[in-house]
Amino acid sequence: QLQLVESGGGLVQPGGSLRLSCEASGFTLNYYAIGWFRQAPGKEREGVSCISSIGGTNYADSVRGRFTISRDNAKKTVYLQMNSLKPEDTAVYYCAARSHLCNMRPREYSNWGQGTQVTVSA
Repeated sequence: QLQLVESGGGLVQPGGSLRLSCEASGFTLNYYAIGWFRQAPGKEREGVSCISSIGGTNYADSVRGRFTISRDNAKKTVYLQMNSLKPEDTAVYYCAARSHLCNMRPREYSNWGQGTQVTVSA
C-alpha cells in the first residue's frame, strides 16, 4: 500500500529555514514524481515544487530561489529545503506521488500524505 509521511514542519521566524521530509513506503520511489503542495486557511491547495523520477524539478514563482527540492531514492525520501521563509509561506504542506512526470496541479495526484504544519511568525 502506497504511503507518504511528511515531517519537519514547525514554527520558525521570518528569514529562517526548515527542511521538510516526505518518506515513502509501499512502492518503489524511483519510478515516481513527488510534488510538494501547501494549503493556507481559506485558500486552495497550491503547487510549491515537484521533482520527476529522473530528477527534473519545477518551482512555483513564489518560492523559486528560496526553496530546493531533492530526492534520495535509497532512503525513499524527498526533501524540501525552505530558506528565507516569509509569513506568507505559512500553511499545511503536503507531499504527493504520481508516476514519473512532474506536475504542479494537485488534481494530477491521487496519493497524498497527511500534511505537516509550517508557521512563519515572529
